[in-house]
Amino acid sequence: MKILLLIELLFSAYLFLASRNKYKDTMDNINKNEYKLKDFLPIGLHLLKLIRHKYNSNYEMKLEAKLRELGGRSDAREMLKIHLANKIVMMLGAMIFITFIGSQAEIDFSFLIFAAGFEALIFYFTDKQIETKVKNRRRSMQLEFPVFLNKLTLLINAGMTVSAAIRKIIRENKKDCPLYEELLKATNEIDAGKSEVSSYEDFAARCRLQEAAMFVTALVQNIRKGNSELVSILSIQSNTCWENRKNIARKLGEEASTKLVLPMMIIFVAIIIMVMTPAIMQIQI
Repeated sequence: MKILLLIELLFSAYLFLASRNKYKDTMDNINKNEYKLKDFLPIGLHLLKLIRHKYNSNYEMKLEAKLRELGGRSDAREMLKIHLANKIVMMLGAMIFITFIGSQAEIDFSFLIFAAGFEALIFYFTDKQIETKVKNRRRSMQLEFPVFLNKLTLLINAGMTVSAAIRKIIRENKKDCPLYEELLKATNEIDAGKSEVSSYEDFAARCRLQEAAMFVTALVQNIRKGNSELVSILSIQSNTCWENRKNIARKLGEEASTKLVLPMMIIFVAIIIMVMTPAIMQIQI
């Protein structure tokens, strides 16, 4: 095991030195709060380059779709490379740690199971973080969508055009919400010369929400054919979104109560021990 540990350390050192001062443009775009091992990511990027990885497996295509939803269409492949590099660095570090532990003790079948399980957990949870971010992003937009539709309906009723109303809502928004970030992208695309229909359709594709798809369908129909009932349609959609928001709030409450079960059980067991200990001690006396 000591020889294996030496090989792993030498290989890691080679990758670190070979990747040093490379991938600077990529590193400049990485947030260290999100990737704690940012300084070591070039190791993973360089290893992927050495093996000429193609990034075309079904697993990676699904992962890229999730990253595209989080970061936009343009840099999804770059985000995939960074994610895989981060996974490689973490698994390589775990491998060195496991090999070091193995070099200090006897290796048996249970140790091999532990090593394989530890690496599998790292592989799983790095992807699980992406799924959690996607879920939280969609949930944030679902919670904010009925508020947005209410404001939009009021402004249109006041005589504003749909485009002007959306821009006003974006300007006055004080919340850090992905919904308004995507709306801002759509309006910027329109200002850059892209058609309203294409911009709104791309907005719905980025959001990947039924609420956004229904909203864009109504807008596109209004743009192409004109629709005097747009306000009433948006009002109906707003009511539906409010119901969805109530359901989400209910689910969040249920999840919170479920998370409290374990702490409550621990407290209950602690109380039982505190109550029973004096009685048991008296019986023994």
